[in-house]
Amino acid sequence: MELKPKYNCNLCPRLVDYRKANQQKLTNYHNAPVDSFGGIDSRLLIVGLAPGLKGANKTGRPFTGDYAGDVLYSTLIKYGFANGSYAQSKDDSLKLIDCRITNAVRCVPPKNKPIGSEIKSCRTFLNSEIKSMSNLQVIIALGVTAHSSLLACLKLSLKDNAFKHSVIHKVSNGNQSFKLVDSYHCSRYNINTKRLSVQMFENVFELTTKLLNSNE
Repeated sequence: MELKPKYNCNLCPRLVDYRKANQQKLTNYHNAPVDSFGGIDSRLLIVGLAPGLKGANKTGRPFTGDYAGDVLYSTLIKYGFANGSYAQSKDDSLKLIDCRITNAVRCVPPKNKPIGSEIKSCRTFLNSEIKSMSNLQVIIALGVTAHSSLLACLKLSLKDNAFKHSVIHKVSNGNQSFKLVDSYHCSRYNINTKRLSVQMFENVFELTTKLLNSNE
């Protein structure tokens, strides 16, 4: 059974204090750990960094309400991993297909920068999620933090599995074997600085589609 953080999770004092402050200022926001989106029986898992203050922390759904979500969900629709309409709200008609989305850290961090102890504490939930996905074949890590946290879950070294955009790592977790695909995070900053283009991001999903089709 998948282990999930409680609504009032208190594992990370800094994040708890930040959450309480936001509950006072942003009274109509979710302001709590953000659950994963998509079926536990999916073959594809996408792992991001953490909820954005005015994105998932507001809406309560990963990558929903900010620029990164605009890029991610339009790409998922294009490649058949989602259908319906994305409207920056968890009440829209968007449905994921054979795909699940989560974050390395489930609570919004100050300045969108979780610290090491917070990433480590939340890794318990990420590890449980991976083990619960019996059909898992491909994981996409959006950014270095997601990549590093996944390697820690799988007890693999960063030296032997360095992060690089669009690179495939063959990994295992007990009796599970799957592919880990790296991508730069689809943040506004990465797009604006041209570290990542929409075409580069779409290429990752083109690759992922081929990997999933080859495993059928």
